[in-house]
Amino acid sequence: MAIVQSVEAGFYRVPLPTLLTDSMHGEMRAFELLTVRVRDADGAEGVGYTFTVGRNGAAIHTILDREIPEIVAGQDADHIEALWNRVWWALHYGGRGGPSVLALSAFDMALWDLKAKRAEVPLWVLLGGYDPRVPCYAGGIDLDLPLDKLLAQTDDNLARGFRAIKMKVGRKRLSEDVERVAAMRQHLGADVPLMVDANMKWTVDEAIRAARALAPFDLVWLEEPIIPDDVAGHARVVREGGLPIAAGENLRTLWEFKQLIAGGGVTYPEPDVTNCGGVTAFMKIAHLAEAFNLPVTSHGAHDVTVHLLAACPNRSFLEAHGFGLDRYVEEPLRIEEGFAVAPDRTGHGIAFDWEGLDAIRA
Repeated sequence: MAIVQSVEAGFYRVPLPTLLTDSMHGEMRAFELLTVRVRDADGAEGVGYTFTVGRNGAAIHTILDREIPEIVAGQDADHIEALWNRVWWALHYGGRGGPSVLALSAFDMALWDLKAKRAEVPLWVLLGGYDPRVPCYAGGIDLDLPLDKLLAQTDDNLARGFRAIKMKVGRKRLSEDVERVAAMRQHLGADVPLMVDANMKWTVDEAIRAARALAPFDLVWLEEPIIPDDVAGHARVVREGGLPIAAGENLRTLWEFKQLIAGGGVTYPEPDVTNCGGVTAFMKIAHLAEAFNLPVTSHGAHDVTVHLLAACPNRSFLEAHGFGLDRYVEEPLRIEEGFAVAPDRTGHGIAFDWEGLDAIRA
């Protein structure tokens, strides 16, 4: 039976092979990985995870370890909507976002993994199935890389099979951003899709000025130009900047996405399955975007998100990040000529090296 028998939380600190930087989070030397393993009465197991860029992992772990197991004990793991709502409302007063929704995201992911394993199908098929080959770009966290190293990193990504590239912007002077984007466009040529990401760096007026300055370089989108809370500001950037806007990795609920989309503040909605409420919420956000005739993209967790976008007819690009997690995954994401391929293994197909993770337990 699919009755929840146990919920086991894990907390790890994953060292990064190279220092990563962006305009607002600063230097990132390690990511925190939070895992959850949900087992049912038949002994089947589903696995979920979330992550941080270095802080708040202990709070998320506490919720996964102490709160959620008590809330869901003895419930039917197949009733994912019911469990999602049960956890959401139990944590709502002290939550709604932050650590609570990150913990819920990991738990929800584990439920979907378990359900797909019990059905003996890949997750993307269980979710409806559209196309297992998903356009994919390499997302660099590279704001402070010297230009020669930035272009060398790009060549490495192209050699790995990527056919679209994202780079960071938001340096101290806009002229530096323009110079670096111009060099990247010249390096890639006219036909390789190029995105830029400001990580919430600018005011609305600064973002409009930056968008206009970057418009000549044929960008797919400008990502997160301003803080995520300013819907009216996003709408101004969309109207006046002259570039498509991707945003949403810092939104935590379906309802926040509703406000941003309905307010005309985004061209490419960008949920993150590890922080928006899990697979359940991600798919609702994707279908909401479809109702507004918008393409949906993604942030982080590419090994899981490839399944979600493979089930969406309005999918755009999958983001692939080098978060250092590939070292602890049995079969990392496969890239073929610009496409990420959703695996045909049952569930989401991620098999963690638990013994290796033990060595970096937080």
